[in-house]
Amino acid sequence: MSSLSLITLGCAKNEVDSAAMRRRLHQAGYSFVEDPAEADVIIVNTCCFIQAATEESIDAILEVADLQHVQDGDAKIVVAGCMPARYGEELNSEFPEASSFVPCSKEDDIVKVVSDLLGEEAPVAESGTYVPQIAYADDIPGEFPSCAYVKISDGCNRMCSYCTIPFIRGRYHSFPYEDIAAEVARCVEAGVKEVTLIAQDTGRWGKDFPERSSLAWLMGSLADEFPETWFRVMYIQPEGITDELLSVMASHDNICSYLDIPLQHVDPQILRNMNRKGSAEEFLQLIDHVRECVPDVTLRTTFIAGFPGETEEAFADLIDFVSEACFDYVGVFPFSPEEGTKAAELPDQLPEDVKVSRAQDVRDVADAVSSSMIAGRIGTVAPVLVLGAEEDGQLYGRTQSQAPEVDGVTFIDGGEPGEIVNAAIIDTMFYEMEAERIEALGDSE
Repeated sequence: MSSLSLITLGCAKNEVDSAAMRRRLHQAGYSFVEDPAEADVIIVNTCCFIQAATEESIDAILEVADLQHVQDGDAKIVVAGCMPARYGEELNSEFPEASSFVPCSKEDDIVKVVSDLLGEEAPVAESGTYVPQIAYADDIPGEFPSCAYVKISDGCNRMCSYCTIPFIRGRYHSFPYEDIAAEVARCVEAGVKEVTLIAQDTGRWGKDFPERSSLAWLMGSLADEFPETWFRVMYIQPEGITDELLSVMASHDNICSYLDIPLQHVDPQILRNMNRKGSAEEFLQLIDHVRECVPDVTLRTTFIAGFPGETEEAFADLIDFVSEACFDYVGVFPFSPEEGTKAAELPDQLPEDVKVSRAQDVRDVADAVSSSMIAGRIGTVAPVLVLGAEEDGQLYGRTQSQAPEVDGVTFIDGGEPGEIVNAAIIDTMFYEMEAERIEALGDSE
């Protein structure tokens, strides 16, 4: 029987798309191998959000194309995801080694694509042999699959001047609650203890339905339906932070008091040039309001340094804001002029070395603030979801204040993978924390 290999580049949203393709192919009876050199069809799910991601995807495709069995014509390459969606037919001449290109919008057809390439009818899996394939966070082979991503929508309507997502993913569309809940149920059945809800713009969920709904309703409903499961939401634009959402977050112990709010900048003119809204003053007011409504909230944000027209004064204002706002976690990227975006054509483009230097300056300030914020957790007690052990046997997990893959881990002295235990935070090491187990949640005192 033909075997497949699937390589995923990019963010968690791509991981979810890959999981969906894997599920369809597995359900059709195809098997998967980890080593692309042993596969009859190699699927590369690409990312091209910024130039660096595009280059990484190109390198992955070329690396696969150099495999001997591909060179000999004994294996096929399928390029899927963002690159075919963004560049379309241009890729045919750029990558003659690829046998098929599948954009994001056509990934539902992956079984037909693969079977056509192999010149065979898609095999049918035996009844009862299919196990759902979930996009696990902290996905370490052999470890307990405690955390997973679930996508709640696709596309974006914002048209930020620097962003290619609307061209790649199309218009925003929410997924129905029933589909999301069914995916969460599959996760829970597979042993997942934490579900991270993701999308390009999670705060818009439900607003495009004939009967409008909201992210707050979605999260509250999921938290009530799956009371033993942690829920976390990522990528909420400032406009999506509503009092209803904050109330739901504060009233559910199984909704992580965690908000990822990508601000991108704080200078009003820069934000207008980004086709965004806001100012340092408005954002500080929002942050104060969030902390007033959810006192134990953890906050993450993202900034772009070196955007066209960023003056020394605008950059200084960004540095001052990072110092004052006291985010727990900050992601920083130098501006990347993406082909086809308005920002790439704006005047007053900054030299690459200036963009990189400014991004590093923001990181340095943010790291100092974050280290202090995380050190402030020493002496507190928090539930820790145990994820696994390092090679030396050291157990580690995450608290609700640590999102998968981006915020570090908590080292702990006891517990089993998949178990949620109460623990006292006794030390911090930059973004990592050290904790001593008090009890497993649900243990008798």
